[in-house]
Amino acid sequence: MSHQEKPEASHHEMVSDNESEKELGVEAENLILNARNATKDEHELTASRALRDYFPAVCWSLIMSSTIIMEGYDTSLMGNFFAFTSFQKKYGVEIAPGSYSLTGQWQSALGCASSIGIIIALAVNGILVERFGHRKIVLVNLVVMAGFLFITVFAKNVEMLLVGQILCGFPWGFFSVVGLIYASEVSPLPLRGFLSAYVMMCWATGQLVACGVLRAMLSNTSHWSYRIPFAVQWAWIPPLFIATWFCPDSPYWLVRRGELEKAEEMVKRLSHKSIHHLAKQRVNLMIYTNELEKDQQDRLDDRYKGWKAYRECFRGTNLRRTEIACMAMAGQVFAGNNFAYLPSYFFSQVGLDSVMTYNMNLAITAVAWVGTFMSWFLANKVGRRKIFLAGLTFMTAFLLVIGILQTPASNTGDLKYSWGQVGCTFGWCVAFVLSLAPLGYTVMSEVSSTRLRAVSIAIGRNAYNLVQLVAQVVEPKFINPTELDMKGRTSYIWFCTSFLLLIWTYFRLPETKDRTYEELDILFEKGISARKFSSYQMDLDAEEIDRVSVKAAAYE
Repeated sequence: MSHQEKPEASHHEMVSDNESEKELGVEAENLILNARNATKDEHELTASRALRDYFPAVCWSLIMSSTIIMEGYDTSLMGNFFAFTSFQKKYGVEIAPGSYSLTGQWQSALGCASSIGIIIALAVNGILVERFGHRKIVLVNLVVMAGFLFITVFAKNVEMLLVGQILCGFPWGFFSVVGLIYASEVSPLPLRGFLSAYVMMCWATGQLVACGVLRAMLSNTSHWSYRIPFAVQWAWIPPLFIATWFCPDSPYWLVRRGELEKAEEMVKRLSHKSIHHLAKQRVNLMIYTNELEKDQQDRLDDRYKGWKAYRECFRGTNLRRTEIACMAMAGQVFAGNNFAYLPSYFFSQVGLDSVMTYNMNLAITAVAWVGTFMSWFLANKVGRRKIFLAGLTFMTAFLLVIGILQTPASNTGDLKYSWGQVGCTFGWCVAFVLSLAPLGYTVMSEVSSTRLRAVSIAIGRNAYNLVQLVAQVVEPKFINPTELDMKGRTSYIWFCTSFLLLIWTYFRLPETKDRTYEELDILFEKGISARKFSSYQMDLDAEEIDRVSVKAAAYE
């Protein structure tokens, strides 16, 4: 079979190409040198110095992540309403003279409603964030949220409430990841764990406020006892909108768009003026990390655009990263959070009255807030993997004990066994907020590549939501008195899933503490075992000279 030969290049063209390659080679060397210096500076940074030098980045990151307070507030709200007398009377059915309760089907439906909207929003989040940026996405969704809240606040029946919850799920879906993506891209290395774990602090803050509002409404028997808690969500929107309006864009996002001058400007806005002279160096590190990830995918840059980016998360080294991101988040459900975290309904089933139930729930959310704060320092000191393993071990043990105690509690009716279950639930919550709750967000944001971060985090969070959706359907069937009425024995189910998660964590969860995104790219590319991530000694120059072909000039 004949084939057409390509015409040979002229001598002039070959000389021009060689000169261009030489020029690019010199520029690439400058880029690598700047990236090396920036990496060295990041490793030498202490947390206190990073806080001083990058205080603006910390503040803007906290503001962006604070939108999650709204989701945490509502999540706690709906779960607690199931044990709320006036809410049950309005939207439930009479199960005994003067006693009302939502059926298991409607508990499942309302519990899943917002998750449906969140899942749909997350499916398009990665594409929209990469196209429009973090700031614009948050601003638009704050406005949308303000409108959808009218449906929830003034719902006349349970069907209307269901629709309102589904619609509110759309903006919550964006809020749930945009702040995390932003924090992971603007924070310096020593503060990366703090700022990504702050997402859980926002959840705990929202839940704490919700429990406080509900506790204040217990004595109110009118329809405002559940409408006011819904309406409180409007209070978050104006201050968040104003603050977000002035928020700088992520420099990583601008680098991916090729807007290097704007990226430098944002780096300066995110740092103290005393280190503005290092702004170009930091931009060069971002460019180099971006080039490294492009090189790992054979420079087929169009793979990262549109829906192809989602496909790319399940190919090559990104598949392992996606698995870890998904399990780090979905693990919160497998560890039993639908049963043991904010367990108002469970407490009411084991014999606690409504006032005591809400007092206990308020105490648990307070413990969650304090525990999340403590986890910041613990994770920065010990690391992610060890805390994950330790926390999960304790949580698995507490779930087993709760199930065991249900047998004497049911046989004797003695409240001391019920209080033992309450104590174990407290213990589970402490372990949860010190480990899986905050570190799930940290690990998910750290294992993703910078080019696929928005999409990867969306997939990880959607993995959580899909598993959560299933849990929200089956949990009421296990525990509801009109269904299986398993009470504390429900914990046996979650003990099994938690134990399996513990095995996965030991073999598959890597240590990401003190690793730059560039270093993590190399570790995943080399296929280093999860148990050896922290001990692997890396010489960046030796690792990359033979394997990385950088086709980008230094930003001067």
